Amino acid sequence: MANIKSQIKRNRQSIVANERNKAVRSELKTWAKRTVEAAEAGDAAETERLLSLTQKRIDMAVTKGVLHKSTAGRRKSRLTAQVRSILA
Repeated sequence: MANIKSQIKRNRQSIVANERNKAVRSELKTWAKRTVEAAEAGDAAETERLLSLTQKRIDMAVTKGVLHKSTAGRRKSRLTAQVRSILA
């Protein structure tokens, strides 16, 4: 356990940030799963809507500092490719 006040506070802050980041990452997985499920169901209009919303959520995670910019780009690219291959 830390004895320095600033380190005690930093530890507290990191726990809160870790929980917040975990929630955002979990939400991203849920959105991606919903998008893929819509594509597998064959609903092209719903899939496009969900894909757009999922990509928006991924971009929001970048602005919050949860994901790196390159990681977000890779995830969006892979998700789009997966959805396109399912719908094709």
